[in-house]
Amino acid sequence: MSKIILGISAFYHDSSAAIIDDDVIIAAAQEERFTRKKHDAGFPIHAIKYCLTEAAVDPNALSCVVFYDKPFIKFERLLETYHAYAPQGLLSFVLAIPVWLKEKLFMKSLIKKNLKALGITAAIPVLFSEHHLSHAASAFYPSPFDEAAILTIDGVGEWATTTLCYGKGNKIKVLRELHFPHSIGLLYSAFTYYCGFKVNSGEYKLMGLAPFGNNGSEQVEKYKKIIRNQLVNIRPDGSVILNMKNFNYAAGLTMTKNGKWKQLFGLDARKEDEEITQPYMDLALAIQQILDEIVLLLAKTSRQLTGSPNLVMAGGVALNCVSNGKLFESQLFQKIWIQPAAGDAGGALGAALAAHYLYFGQPRKIGAGDSMKGAFLGPEYSDHDVQKIVKKFNIEHTRFDNYDELAELAAKFIADGGVVGWFQGRMEYGPRALGNRSILGDARNEDMQKKMNLKIKFRESFRPFAPAVLEEDILKFFEYNLSSPYMLFVVPVIRSRCIEFSKDMGETDLYTRLYFKRSDVPAITHIDFSARLETVSRTSNERFWKVINEFKKLTGYGIIINTSFNVRGEPIVCTPEDAFRCFMNTEIDYLFINNYLFRKTELSHLKEVFSRNYSFGSD
Repeated sequence: MSKIILGISAFYHDSSAAIIDDDVIIAAAQEERFTRKKHDAGFPIHAIKYCLTEAAVDPNALSCVVFYDKPFIKFERLLETYHAYAPQGLLSFVLAIPVWLKEKLFMKSLIKKNLKALGITAAIPVLFSEHHLSHAASAFYPSPFDEAAILTIDGVGEWATTTLCYGKGNKIKVLRELHFPHSIGLLYSAFTYYCGFKVNSGEYKLMGLAPFGNNGSEQVEKYKKIIRNQLVNIRPDGSVILNMKNFNYAAGLTMTKNGKWKQLFGLDARKEDEEITQPYMDLALAIQQILDEIVLLLAKTSRQLTGSPNLVMAGGVALNCVSNGKLFESQLFQKIWIQPAAGDAGGALGAALAAHYLYFGQPRKIGAGDSMKGAFLGPEYSDHDVQKIVKKFNIEHTRFDNYDELAELAAKFIADGGVVGWFQGRMEYGPRALGNRSILGDARNEDMQKKMNLKIKFRESFRPFAPAVLEEDILKFFEYNLSSPYMLFVVPVIRSRCIEFSKDMGETDLYTRLYFKRSDVPAITHIDFSARLETVSRTSNERFWKVINEFKKLTGYGIIINTSFNVRGEPIVCTPEDAFRCFMNTEIDYLFINNYLFRKTELSHLKEVFSRNYSFGSD
């Protein structure tokens, strides 16, 4: 009899649910996609409903439900931390404890209550996996490796902030742990906060800002020296000791002690709406280079401890694709696989897998590739679902029976300078849109980055866009023949395509550098001549592959822009109506949903119906 296991993560950020049937991942999704609340931390009732529906099983037949961390141990850590820092942190304590006493501490009862509301009345076991074990399981078990070093790095789970593990067969062994308050993830988040971005969502922005720092300059080297001497002691094995006199997150309501940081760096903590000046860019570069160094040291230790040529990674820091790219360049490991939902959302899947292999002791089978199904684990919608909104709002449209014709037309629109909303198949699990809930554009167009950032995504103009490139054309555009289906590695654009800056370019303002044409694919080439790579294969996503291939036939370039189908402050679209609303409130020119095409020029009469005021600056 098969074992059907439901995994849940909730109550910190990016709540989600996942369901597996034996070793097959059936479905997984973040709660935010259904509620439309970015990083929704609430109990994932909608995601659970979706997973149960997708699995098409009697919910009362679940083998168990698994939560992704252990609330009692986390509560113990909170109490011990508040006690250690008392009387500092009293306000934080007063705010946190009622929530714990009302909900989090009685997680088993809360889970059972919500399951009952879903009609699940059977006495189903409720299990709890440790936070970093959930991350490790999400990284190792879906990977294509029978054995591998496992590296998980994030802010904090219960006590652990970093773990080095070894996976073999169906077993995971913890080798080393780094404990709170000493945290690589929280160190990086502290700089995210100080540079004016929101913790747990702005780390991508800090990573994108870093290349605008003046690499090798006295200022950057000065900042790095201050970080090493005053903020963090980096050990040879990659473990860190933070100087907690300069941090406030253990017991306070902010990440840093701002007065002390101003003394160290000569900068006030930047406010979100303030101009980003060069010192903040240099600070972003300094901490990114420190992070790169720490990740490499941890990887070296992992290789030494395990002897494995394979590495798998998860935890929020594993989404830092710049560090991942440096790790790939180091050639410390022959193969690297990173969980596409590496953050807390992926903990739901990891918890379910940990229960299957470790609690139930089931054997593990290794396939030709990974078992993530391209990360396309969310809901999909039929043409009938599209017809519902067409009829509801009387929307002009064109329907195609021949998909090749659809792909040809999408490619032509992109080549002609149009921006295309692309909605196909099952929604992606994790933070990246990988070709099913995407906005597409022409990577050759030097105005496209500015247009898509300011008029479509409503976000900071310095944010880079990722390329989606045909797997067979990687070496035509990039230095490394690296398969990167989950958009988790930054790699150099091939030098023959790049246009070098003049020596004094580093002294110009951000926007002068930003809008300098850097290559013949400028819209995806970042300021440091790199790009966050997504490789697209025909076998993993034929519909998306065909669009890029048709674009190649028209232009000779097997590469386009791929960014997530959403605007700043909103989750990636889930339903056809979500997609249409985003389409009507931005300057996307064309929308493809399944076999349907909608043209903005034909729909001006619907603008008021779908009107929404997007505020630039909300996160």
